[in-house]
Amino acid sequence: MDAVQKHRSMYKGTTPPWKETYRKRCVERLKNSRSRLLEKFRQMGDDSSGSSRSLLVQEVMEEEWSALQSSNHGLPSLWSGNGIRDVYSAQQELDELSAFEEIQQELIAQELSILEEYNRSVHYEEQYLESVLEEMEQEMERGGRIICPICHVNNLTVNSHFTSCPCGLYVNTIGRNVSSEVLENLLERRVTEHMEDCLHNPTFSMAFNTDGSPNLMISCKVCDYLSVVL
Repeated sequence: MDAVQKHRSMYKGTTPPWKETYRKRCVERLKNSRSRLLEKFRQMGDDSSGSSRSLLVQEVMEEEWSALQSSNHGLPSLWSGNGIRDVYSAQQELDELSAFEEIQQELIAQELSILEEYNRSVHYEEQYLESVLEEMEQEMERGGRIICPICHVNNLTVNSHFTSCPCGLYVNTIGRNVSSEVLENLLERRVTEHMEDCLHNPTFSMAFNTDGSPNLMISCKVCDYLSVVL
């Protein structure tokens, strides 16, 4: 009895013993590959919205099967020749075909869930940025006023000597040619810069240099983004 026949006789009509281990490893790898999935999705550009094919599932299944096979030499080669179909044709009498398909469909569903969550986040962040910029523009039209990015309540006082707010924000701007227009552009630039790599809302705060001079900072706990605004 050759290896394939022996393999078939052992597992025919049963749930493959590797199924649950393989499924868990594939699911975990897909979750850990979220950034790689989103990068592939972004690279597709306009084609991504109408794409019905999975972006990362086959890679995940290949990688995990190879890892599982390295510790269990009795498992057949999964991706070889023209791909998984070669293995399927060699195993049609086994329940392994349905096991592979079941795991594949589960991974595709999870991949779509990740992409849908990402699209919702992108839409939310676009709306957030638009509202922030619109609020800044409205304040400028009403006399150059900018809402404090720390307290979101008071208007900032911006002049050639300092930028301040009753909430405690104070930055010395002597000799820096800071105006309401300059500060608005700085705020917009930093918010946009952060959004290029992270979909969470940043926060603003005061921080002090080694010489004790204060700065207005923008930061994000999720992606560790940190930058000086003023």
